[in-house]
Amino acid sequence: MSDTAISNERTQALPDGGMGSARDFFELLKPRVMSLVIFTALVGIVVAPGDIHPVIGFTALLCIAVGAGASGALNMWYDADIDAHMTRTVKRPIPAGRVTPSEAAAFGATLSVFSVMTMGVLVNWVAAALLAFTIFFYVAVYTVWLKRRTPQNIVIGGAAGAFPPMIGWAAVTGTVTLESAVLFLIIFMWTPPHFWALALRSSDDYKNAGVPMLPVVAGDKATRRQIMIYSALLVPVTLLPGFLGFAGPLYMGVTAVLGAGFLWLAFSLWRKEPGAAQEKAAMRLFGYSILYLFLIFSLLLVEKIFGLDALPAGALVPGM
Repeated sequence: MSDTAISNERTQALPDGGMGSARDFFELLKPRVMSLVIFTALVGIVVAPGDIHPVIGFTALLCIAVGAGASGALNMWYDADIDAHMTRTVKRPIPAGRVTPSEAAAFGATLSVFSVMTMGVLVNWVAAALLAFTIFFYVAVYTVWLKRRTPQNIVIGGAAGAFPPMIGWAAVTGTVTLESAVLFLIIFMWTPPHFWALALRSSDDYKNAGVPMLPVVAGDKATRRQIMIYSALLVPVTLLPGFLGFAGPLYMGVTAVLGAGFLWLAFSLWRKEPGAAQEKAAMRLFGYSILYLFLIFSLLLVEKIFGLDALPAGALVPGM
């Protein structure tokens, strides 16, 4: 049976229902993911050079949040067949029958148009274009194309979650700069070890749903090795803000310590064999990775607010 036939069969098996409560539609927005998007976008707005009126800044942040929520709703619409076969997602509004797929699709599409147009008219069209591309990338590239076809889905698709600070930066400056690209790169490199740590625990769920996540396709050992590789690449990337001059000594010192902790947990996971010890190590890394990203972006925010965001000229160049 073809993938399309299987998908149609699963979709037809979804329970009838619809017109759920406001809480159900709010759940479609993936509020946990949205909270991270809002925070990293806020950091992009605050850290960016130049000034922005508080009302315009709030509008930009609201548009980014709504756009992220729209992406989540469209993702749940398309992935309803997968969600219905996974323990972690089976109680979501669509597989549970509280919201129909057509309602979720209309909800997500409406919010997408609203967020992009509002950003363009009230903030600037560079930020709006980035927001539109982010929604397109998450829905069309990651959800529709990559997720069901390649174990590298989360690597490439992770770009969608890395755009918010870049959009926030563009809301202030109207441009895309190297500094904003570094903020993007930090999240982009963080996403694989963060998500694959969770995938190690949920590999049976993904296998049953027919999703080719890395643990399912390549096995636990290869996944642990990839987590170690990406972790080793991530830590130097997090230090780039200091070398580019928009982070100070506080950021560099604390981030280096946090990075050492990340590497240690990734190394500890890499050494584990499948079983309870591996699952425990994976969830320890997963939990730490959330705190890790939050603290890194918090440091950028704190340094900017208190004027500690620039290292002295030549501070990181030997002999100067």
